[in-house]
Amino acid sequence: MYGTIFNLKIKPGHQDDLLRVFQENESPDGMVAWFVMDPDNQDEWVGVAVFENKDQYVANANSATQHEAFLKMMEHLESEPQWIDGEYLIGELA
Repeated sequence: MYGTIFNLKIKPGHQDDLLRVFQENESPDGMVAWFVMDPDNQDEWVGVAVFENKDQYVANANSATQHEAFLKMMEHLESEPQWIDGEYLIGELA
């Protein structure tokens, strides 16, 4: 599996709007799971996206649909997310 972990620095008062943007998006081909966390000990949210493989991840990242979703997300962020892309070596969905 392949994917990304990312940090989201949200504009003050935009949390609910950003959640709506995420909820409007449909899962792309090859997506296994995705999560967004509001950590107890920091101001930025943390997201995780998991795809079946790198090819599907890259295809999604380069798609017009994903670009449009990214632009909508950016309306609610103070800066671009920090992305950490890579292969997931171990994991389990219970």
